[in-house]
Amino acid sequence: MRQGLILLAHGARDPRWREPFEALAERIRAQRPELGLRLAFLELMAPDLLTAGEELVAGGCDALRVVPIFLGQGGHVRDDVPLLVDALRNRYSGVAVTQSSAAGKDGGVLDALASFCVRALDEHGSDSSASST
Repeated sequence: MRQGLILLAHGARDPRWREPFEALAERIRAQRPELGLRLAFLELMAPDLLTAGEELVAGGCDALRVVPIFLGQGGHVRDDVPLLVDALRNRYSGVAVTQSSAAGKDGGVLDALASFCVRALDEHGSDSSASST
């Protein structure tokens, strides 16, 4: 069985918005080079989820895991993403398509963000050029 991973992000008009997601994908590829991996976007950017899934299936993946890279659990994550995952599942009936919870529900992700925020605060405190408000 060849696994495929789809990192699903929101999307934006500014093409630079995808840069951190590409960096995340590169880190995953470094850890799991055998894994089929694609970025996909809910809106405003390409590829969309169905296209990313099509590319992975064409590349020989017979199991796809969709990971929503969203912090909040709004309507996109609760409503839109499950519908798109179902559409992908229906399109490729011989492929196991599953979805993880959104990144923002994971304690490790939240711990990493909390550590980042504390480091940012500490950096600000030691920055002699910063003005106080």
